[in-house]
Amino acid sequence: MKKYDYVIVGAGLFGAVFAQEAKKAGKKCLVIDKRSHIAGNIYTKEVEGIQVHEYGAHIFHTSNKEVWNYVNQFAEFNRYTNSPVANYKGEIYNMPFNMNTFNKLWGVVTPKEAKEKIEAQKKEYSVENPKNLEEQAINQVGPDVYTKLVKGYTEKQWGKRATELPAFIIKRLPVRFTYDNNYFNDNYQGIPIGGYTKMIEKMLEGTEVQLEDDFLKNREKYQELAEKVVYTGMIDEYFDYCYGELEYRSLRFETEVLEEENYQGNAVVNYTEYEVPYTRIIEHKHFEYGTQPKTVITREYPKTWKKGDEPYYPMNDEKNASLYEKYSELAKKEGNVIFGGRLGQYKYYDMDDTVEAALTCAREVLSR
Repeated sequence: MKKYDYVIVGAGLFGAVFAQEAKKAGKKCLVIDKRSHIAGNIYTKEVEGIQVHEYGAHIFHTSNKEVWNYVNQFAEFNRYTNSPVANYKGEIYNMPFNMNTFNKLWGVVTPKEAKEKIEAQKKEYSVENPKNLEEQAINQVGPDVYTKLVKGYTEKQWGKRATELPAFIIKRLPVRFTYDNNYFNDNYQGIPIGGYTKMIEKMLEGTEVQLEDDFLKNREKYQELAEKVVYTGMIDEYFDYCYGELEYRSLRFETEVLEEENYQGNAVVNYTEYEVPYTRIIEHKHFEYGTQPKTVITREYPKTWKKGDEPYYPMNDEKNASLYEKYSELAKKEGNVIFGGRLGQYKYYDMDDTVEAALTCAREVLSR
Protein backbone atom coordinates (compact mmCIF):
# COMPACT_ATOMS: atom_id res chain seq x y z
CA MET A 1 0.00 0.00 0.00
CA LYS A 2 1.33 3.40 -0.96
CA LYS A 3 0.95 6.44 1.28
CA TYR A 4 -1.19 8.44 -1.17
CA ASP A 5 -3.66 7.63 -3.90
CA TYR A 6 -2.54 10.68 -5.88
CA VAL A 7 0.39 13.07 -5.91
CA ILE A 8 -0.88 16.19 -7.67
CA VAL A 9 1.87 18.29 -9.22
CA GLY A 10 0.76 21.92 -9.27
CA ALA A 11 -1.44 23.78 -6.78
CA GLY A 12 -3.17 25.84 -9.47
CA LEU A 13 -6.79 25.66 -10.55
CA PHE A 14 -6.63 22.28 -12.31
CA GLY A 15 -4.75 20.63 -9.44
CA ALA A 16 -7.03 22.15 -6.79
CA VAL A 17 -10.23 21.01 -8.52
CA PHE A 18 -8.83 17.50 -8.97
CA ALA A 19 -7.73 17.41 -5.31
CA GLN A 20 -11.20 18.53 -4.17
CA GLU A 21 -12.93 15.85 -6.23
CA ALA A 22 -10.49 13.15 -5.10
CA LYS A 23 -11.00 14.10 -1.45
CA LYS A 24 -14.79 13.86 -1.89
CA ALA A 25 -14.26 10.38 -3.33
CA GLY A 26 -12.35 9.36 -0.20
CA LYS A 27 -8.90 9.45 -1.81
CA LYS A 28 -5.78 10.63 -0.05
CA CYS A 29 -3.78 13.23 -1.99
CA LEU A 30 -0.57 15.18 -1.68
CA VAL A 31 -0.40 18.44 -3.66
CA ILE A 32 3.07 19.80 -4.38
CA ASP A 33 4.18 23.00 -6.08
CA LYS A 34 7.61 24.42 -6.81
CA ARG A 35 6.39 27.94 -6.07
CA SER A 36 6.16 29.34 -2.55
CA HIS A 37 2.37 29.76 -2.81
CA ILE A 38 -0.76 27.96 -3.95
CA ALA A 39 -3.15 29.08 -6.73
CA GLY A 40 -0.68 29.07 -9.64
CA ASN A 41 -1.13 31.96 -12.04
CA ILE A 42 -4.43 33.05 -10.47
CA TYR A 43 -2.62 33.78 -7.19
CA THR A 44 -3.74 37.01 -5.54
CA LYS A 45 -1.93 38.80 -2.73
CA GLU A 46 -3.19 41.60 -0.51
CA VAL A 47 -1.25 44.86 -0.80
CA GLU A 48 -2.55 48.03 0.90
CA GLY A 49 -5.90 46.31 1.36
CA ILE A 50 -6.09 45.58 -2.39
CA GLN A 51 -6.16 42.09 -3.92
CA VAL A 52 -3.30 42.18 -6.43
CA HIS A 53 -3.39 39.72 -9.35
CA GLU A 54 0.29 38.80 -9.25
CA TYR A 55 0.37 37.11 -12.66
CA GLY A 56 -1.92 39.34 -14.67
CA ALA A 57 -5.65 40.06 -14.75
CA HIS A 58 -7.94 37.08 -14.23
CA ILE A 59 -11.69 37.56 -14.69
CA PHE A 60 -13.81 34.45 -14.28
CA HIS A 61 -16.42 34.15 -17.01
CA THR A 62 -18.43 31.23 -18.31
CA SER A 63 -21.71 30.19 -19.88
CA ASN A 64 -21.41 26.74 -18.29
CA LYS A 65 -23.86 26.79 -15.38
CA GLU A 66 -22.37 23.68 -13.82
CA VAL A 67 -18.89 25.28 -13.74
CA TRP A 68 -20.32 28.53 -12.34
CA ASN A 69 -22.18 26.70 -9.58
CA TYR A 70 -19.08 24.66 -8.84
CA VAL A 71 -16.74 27.61 -8.22
CA ASN A 72 -19.42 29.42 -6.22
CA GLN A 73 -19.15 26.68 -3.60
CA PHE A 74 -15.71 28.03 -2.70
CA ALA A 75 -16.10 31.80 -3.13
CA GLU A 76 -18.63 34.57 -3.34
CA PHE A 77 -18.20 36.37 -6.65
CA ASN A 78 -18.75 40.08 -7.15
CA ARG A 79 -20.49 41.61 -10.18
CA TYR A 80 -17.31 42.80 -11.92
CA THR A 81 -17.79 43.15 -15.69
CA ASN A 82 -14.72 43.21 -17.88
CA SER A 83 -14.79 46.44 -19.91
CA PRO A 84 -11.21 47.20 -20.95
CA VAL A 85 -10.29 50.30 -22.91
CA ALA A 86 -7.53 50.76 -25.46
CA ASN A 87 -5.09 53.68 -25.39
CA TYR A 88 -3.64 54.50 -28.82
CA LYS A 89 -1.38 57.58 -28.71
CA GLY A 90 -3.55 59.12 -26.00
CA GLU A 91 -6.84 58.35 -27.74
CA ILE A 92 -9.18 56.08 -25.74
CA TYR A 93 -11.33 53.43 -27.44
CA ASN A 94 -13.73 50.87 -26.04
CA MET A 95 -12.99 47.17 -26.34
CA PRO A 96 -14.18 44.89 -27.82
CA PHE A 97 -14.88 46.81 -31.03
CA ASN A 98 -18.41 48.14 -30.65
CA MET A 99 -20.54 51.16 -31.51
CA ASN A 100 -18.71 53.31 -28.95
CA THR A 101 -15.45 52.42 -30.74
CA PHE A 102 -16.85 53.17 -34.20
CA ASN A 103 -18.38 56.46 -33.07
CA LYS A 104 -14.99 57.57 -31.75
CA LEU A 105 -13.21 56.44 -34.94
CA TRP A 106 -15.56 57.76 -37.59
CA GLY A 107 -18.40 59.70 -35.92
CA VAL A 108 -20.97 57.11 -37.04
CA VAL A 109 -24.05 56.73 -34.83
CA THR A 110 -26.10 53.82 -36.16
CA PRO A 111 -25.11 50.17 -36.73
CA LYS A 112 -25.99 50.60 -40.42
CA GLU A 113 -23.48 53.46 -40.77
CA ALA A 114 -20.78 51.47 -38.96
CA LYS A 115 -21.31 48.38 -41.13
CA GLU A 116 -21.18 50.46 -44.30
CA LYS A 117 -17.91 52.09 -43.19
CA ILE A 118 -16.27 48.75 -42.37
CA GLU A 119 -17.51 47.13 -45.59
CA ALA A 120 -16.21 50.05 -47.66
CA GLN A 121 -12.76 49.75 -46.06
CA LYS A 122 -12.71 45.98 -46.46
CA LYS A 123 -13.67 46.29 -50.13
CA GLU A 124 -10.91 48.82 -50.79
CA TYR A 125 -8.10 47.10 -48.90
CA SER A 126 -8.90 43.37 -48.70
CA VAL A 127 -6.86 40.76 -50.55
CA GLU A 128 -7.72 37.29 -51.74
CA ASN A 129 -6.14 34.44 -49.79
CA PRO A 130 -4.46 36.50 -47.02
CA LYS A 131 -0.92 35.27 -46.42
CA ASN A 132 -0.28 36.82 -43.00
CA LEU A 133 -2.02 38.18 -39.92
CA GLU A 134 -2.03 41.76 -41.20
CA GLU A 135 -3.83 40.88 -44.41
CA GLN A 136 -6.27 38.63 -42.53
CA ALA A 137 -7.12 41.31 -39.96
CA ILE A 138 -7.64 44.02 -42.60
CA ASN A 139 -9.90 41.61 -44.49
CA GLN A 140 -12.05 41.38 -41.35
CA VAL A 141 -12.18 44.93 -39.94
CA GLY A 142 -10.45 47.26 -42.40
CA PRO A 143 -7.26 49.33 -41.91
CA ASP A 144 -8.52 51.90 -39.36
CA VAL A 145 -9.50 49.42 -36.64
CA TYR A 146 -6.51 47.22 -37.47
CA THR A 147 -3.90 50.01 -37.32
CA LYS A 148 -5.10 51.59 -34.08
CA LEU A 149 -6.38 48.63 -32.09
CA VAL A 150 -4.90 45.36 -33.41
CA LYS A 151 -1.49 45.81 -35.04
CA GLY A 152 0.78 47.10 -32.26
CA TYR A 153 -0.80 45.07 -29.46
CA THR A 154 -0.62 41.84 -31.45
CA GLU A 155 3.00 42.42 -32.49
CA LYS A 156 4.02 43.02 -28.88
CA GLN A 157 2.07 39.99 -27.70
CA TRP A 158 3.65 37.60 -30.19
CA GLY A 159 7.09 39.23 -30.48
CA LYS A 160 6.87 39.37 -34.28
CA ARG A 161 5.63 41.82 -36.88
CA ALA A 162 2.09 41.16 -38.08
CA THR A 163 3.36 40.50 -41.61
CA GLU A 164 5.50 37.65 -40.18
CA LEU A 165 2.63 36.00 -38.30
CA PRO A 166 0.41 33.38 -39.95
CA ALA A 167 -3.09 34.46 -40.96
CA PHE A 168 -4.85 31.72 -38.97
CA ILE A 169 -3.83 33.27 -35.62
CA ILE A 170 -6.63 35.81 -36.09
CA LYS A 171 -9.48 33.66 -37.31
CA ARG A 172 -12.12 36.04 -36.02
CA LEU A 173 -12.06 39.54 -34.55
CA PRO A 174 -15.10 40.25 -32.38
CA VAL A 175 -17.12 43.14 -33.81
CA ARG A 176 -20.33 44.28 -32.11
CA PHE A 177 -22.85 46.68 -33.53
CA THR A 178 -24.26 47.59 -30.11
CA TYR A 179 -23.23 50.13 -27.46
CA ASP A 180 -22.12 47.33 -25.12
CA ASN A 181 -18.68 47.50 -23.50
CA ASN A 182 -18.87 44.08 -21.81
CA TYR A 183 -15.89 42.19 -23.23
CA PHE A 184 -17.42 38.75 -22.72
CA ASN A 185 -20.67 37.32 -24.03
CA ASP A 186 -20.90 34.74 -21.25
CA ASN A 187 -23.89 34.40 -18.93
CA TYR A 188 -21.81 34.54 -15.74
CA GLN A 189 -18.90 36.78 -14.83
CA GLY A 190 -17.14 38.08 -11.74
CA ILE A 191 -14.16 37.94 -9.41
CA PRO A 192 -14.01 36.16 -6.02
CA ILE A 193 -14.45 38.64 -3.18
CA GLY A 194 -11.20 38.54 -1.24
CA GLY A 195 -9.22 37.12 -4.17
CA TYR A 196 -8.57 33.82 -5.93
CA THR A 197 -6.11 32.55 -3.36
CA LYS A 198 -8.89 32.21 -0.78
CA MET A 199 -10.95 30.23 -3.29
CA ILE A 200 -8.09 27.79 -3.92
CA GLU A 201 -7.46 27.50 -0.16
CA LYS A 202 -11.05 26.32 0.26
CA MET A 203 -10.68 23.79 -2.56
CA LEU A 204 -7.54 22.40 -0.91
CA GLU A 205 -8.98 22.22 2.63
CA GLY A 206 -8.30 18.78 4.09
CA THR A 207 -5.59 17.99 1.51
CA GLU A 208 -1.90 17.91 2.35
CA VAL A 209 0.04 20.62 0.48
CA GLN A 210 3.81 20.90 0.12
CA LEU A 211 5.32 24.05 -1.42
CA GLU A 212 8.74 24.88 -2.88
CA ASP A 213 9.25 21.32 -4.02
CA ASP A 214 10.12 20.45 -7.62
CA PHE A 215 8.56 17.16 -8.70
CA LEU A 216 10.96 16.65 -11.61
CA LYS A 217 13.98 16.79 -9.28
CA ASN A 218 12.44 14.14 -7.03
CA ARG A 219 10.14 12.22 -9.35
CA GLU A 220 11.18 8.72 -8.20
CA LYS A 221 10.43 9.61 -4.58
CA TYR A 222 6.98 10.94 -5.39
CA GLN A 223 6.08 8.14 -7.75
CA GLU A 224 6.91 5.67 -4.99
CA LEU A 225 4.65 7.58 -2.58
CA ALA A 226 1.49 7.40 -4.68
CA GLU A 227 -0.50 5.07 -6.88
CA LYS A 228 -0.86 7.77 -9.54
CA VAL A 229 0.51 11.21 -10.39
CA VAL A 230 -1.53 14.13 -11.74
CA TYR A 231 0.98 16.32 -13.56
CA THR A 232 0.10 19.90 -14.54
CA GLY A 233 3.58 21.10 -15.47
CA MET A 234 5.13 21.40 -18.93
CA ILE A 235 4.70 18.16 -20.84
CA ASP A 236 7.93 18.63 -22.83
CA GLU A 237 9.92 19.24 -19.64
CA TYR A 238 8.48 16.05 -18.11
CA PHE A 239 10.00 14.09 -20.99
CA ASP A 240 13.26 16.06 -20.75
CA TYR A 241 12.59 17.83 -24.08
CA CYS A 242 13.43 14.60 -25.93
CA TYR A 243 11.69 15.82 -29.12
CA GLY A 244 12.74 19.44 -28.61
CA GLU A 245 11.17 22.42 -26.81
CA LEU A 246 7.59 23.48 -27.27
CA GLU A 247 7.32 27.25 -27.68
CA TYR A 248 5.62 29.57 -25.22
CA ARG A 249 5.21 33.28 -24.69
CA SER A 250 6.22 34.62 -21.31
CA LEU A 251 5.43 37.81 -19.41
CA ARG A 252 7.23 40.23 -17.14
CA PHE A 253 5.34 42.27 -14.56
CA GLU A 254 6.25 45.60 -12.98
CA THR A 255 4.04 46.37 -9.98
CA GLU A 256 4.08 49.54 -7.91
CA VAL A 257 2.08 51.16 -5.13
CA LEU A 258 1.04 54.75 -5.93
CA GLU A 259 0.19 57.45 -3.43
CA GLU A 260 -3.06 58.29 -5.19
CA GLU A 261 -6.60 57.01 -5.06
CA ASN A 262 -7.25 56.39 -8.75
CA TYR A 263 -4.57 56.12 -11.44
CA GLN A 264 -6.39 55.26 -14.68
CA GLY A 265 -10.09 54.93 -13.85
CA ASN A 266 -10.37 51.37 -15.17
CA ALA A 267 -9.10 47.93 -14.16
CA VAL A 268 -7.52 47.21 -17.55
CA VAL A 269 -6.13 49.65 -20.12
CA ASN A 270 -4.54 48.12 -23.23
CA TYR A 271 -1.74 50.05 -24.94
CA THR A 272 -2.08 49.27 -28.63
CA GLU A 273 0.78 51.45 -29.86
CA TYR A 274 3.83 49.34 -30.76
CA GLU A 275 6.28 51.91 -29.38
CA VAL A 276 4.88 51.53 -25.84
CA PRO A 277 6.73 48.41 -24.60
CA TYR A 278 3.98 47.02 -22.33
CA THR A 279 0.67 45.66 -23.58
CA ARG A 280 -1.48 46.82 -20.69
CA ILE A 281 -1.67 48.42 -17.27
CA ILE A 282 -3.82 46.78 -14.62
CA GLU A 283 -5.16 48.82 -11.71
CA HIS A 284 -6.13 46.10 -9.28
CA LYS A 285 -8.48 47.97 -6.92
CA HIS A 286 -11.06 48.40 -9.70
CA PHE A 287 -11.63 44.63 -9.81
CA GLU A 288 -13.31 44.93 -6.40
CA TYR A 289 -14.54 48.54 -6.49
CA GLY A 290 -11.88 49.54 -3.97
CA THR A 291 -11.95 52.87 -2.14
CA GLN A 292 -8.50 52.66 -0.53
CA PRO A 293 -6.47 55.89 -0.38
CA LYS A 294 -3.65 54.26 -2.38
CA THR A 295 -3.65 52.22 -5.56
CA VAL A 296 -1.57 49.38 -7.04
CA ILE A 297 -0.79 49.15 -10.76
CA THR A 298 0.98 46.51 -12.84
CA ARG A 299 2.55 46.97 -16.26
CA GLU A 300 2.59 43.79 -18.33
CA TYR A 301 5.45 43.18 -20.76
CA PRO A 302 5.33 40.19 -23.15
CA LYS A 303 8.63 38.46 -23.77
CA THR A 304 10.12 35.47 -25.52
CA TRP A 305 10.13 32.38 -23.32
CA LYS A 306 13.36 30.61 -22.48
CA LYS A 307 14.10 27.80 -20.05
CA GLY A 308 13.68 29.00 -16.50
CA ASP A 309 10.98 31.55 -17.41
CA GLU A 310 7.35 31.03 -16.53
CA PRO A 311 5.50 29.75 -19.63
CA TYR A 312 2.22 31.66 -19.87
CA TYR A 313 0.86 31.08 -23.35
CA PRO A 314 1.39 28.07 -25.60
CA MET A 315 2.26 29.01 -29.19
CA ASN A 316 -0.58 27.14 -30.83
CA ASP A 317 0.71 27.13 -34.37
CA GLU A 318 1.04 24.16 -36.70
CA LYS A 319 4.68 23.46 -35.87
CA ASN A 320 4.07 23.31 -32.13
CA ALA A 321 0.82 21.38 -32.49
CA SER A 322 2.73 18.72 -34.41
CA LEU A 323 5.45 18.60 -31.76
CA TYR A 324 2.87 18.38 -28.96
CA GLU A 325 1.27 15.36 -30.65
CA LYS A 326 4.57 13.51 -30.29
CA TYR A 327 4.67 14.27 -26.57
CA SER A 328 1.00 13.34 -26.25
CA GLU A 329 1.74 9.90 -27.64
CA LEU A 330 4.50 9.47 -25.03
CA ALA A 331 2.10 10.62 -22.31
CA LYS A 332 -0.37 7.87 -23.22
CA LYS A 333 2.30 5.30 -22.43
CA GLU A 334 2.88 6.68 -18.91
CA GLY A 335 0.39 4.39 -17.23
CA ASN A 336 0.42 5.96 -13.77
CA VAL A 337 0.65 9.64 -14.83
CA ILE A 338 -2.30 11.87 -15.79
CA PHE A 339 -1.37 15.04 -17.71
CA GLY A 340 -3.69 17.99 -17.26
CA GLY A 341 -4.03 21.75 -17.40
CA ARG A 342 -2.65 24.44 -19.65
CA LEU A 343 0.94 23.15 -19.63
CA GLY A 344 0.27 19.43 -19.31
CA GLN A 345 -2.05 19.53 -22.34
CA TYR A 346 -0.38 22.48 -24.13
CA LYS A 347 -3.68 24.34 -24.53
CA TYR A 348 -4.74 27.92 -23.97
CA TYR A 349 -7.38 27.42 -21.28
CA ASP A 350 -9.59 30.10 -19.81
CA MET A 351 -10.36 29.47 -16.14
CA ASP A 352 -13.76 27.94 -16.83
CA ASP A 353 -12.17 25.61 -19.39
CA THR A 354 -9.65 24.57 -16.76
CA VAL A 355 -12.36 23.81 -14.20
CA GLU A 356 -14.40 21.86 -16.75
CA ALA A 357 -11.35 19.87 -17.91
CA ALA A 358 -10.33 19.07 -14.32
CA LEU A 359 -13.85 17.94 -13.40
CA THR A 360 -14.08 15.75 -16.51
CA CYS A 361 -10.66 14.24 -15.82
CA ALA A 362 -11.39 13.62 -12.14
CA ARG A 363 -14.75 11.99 -12.79
CA GLU A 364 -13.29 9.74 -15.45
CA VAL A 365 -10.29 8.70 -13.34
CA LEU A 366 -12.14 8.34 -10.03
CA SER A 367 -14.92 6.24 -11.52
CA ARG A 368 -12.53 3.47 -12.55
